[in-house]
Amino acid sequence: METLHHIMSLFIQFSIIFLELTGVVVLLTGAIKAIISYIKHDPHTRLNLCKAMAMALEFKLGGEILRTVIVREFSEIVLVGCIIVLRAGLTFLIHWAINAEEAEENEQYEKQADLKQPQPAQGGNDE
Repeated sequence: METLHHIMSLFIQFSIIFLELTGVVVLLTGAIKAIISYIKHDPHTRLNLCKAMAMALEFKLGGEILRTVIVREFSEIVLVGCIIVLRAGLTFLIHWAINAEEAEENEQYEKQADLKQPQPAQGGNDE
């Protein structure tokens, strides 16, 4: 039984490292793309960076949730719980920023579409 617990613990530790590393790679890739987009003056730069940050936080949050499986002391559980709450809060704030940015982009798109539509001629009948 102890061997099974040790194997499971090793598997979970490697999984945590994998998820954390994946989160870092996603964040760095998103940051590099955002820098390139910023240089090109892409209006979607903030939105794309926010999405990359949200995805990276999701991976890192998954790693923290897995970490709860292998903790042995109450103080570790409290620490991991606080980290989970902080990361979940950050994820919520980033998703809120994404929704606000998308709403602003949709509003600008609708304004541009309204400007492109031909306006009906106004005038009376001169009969």
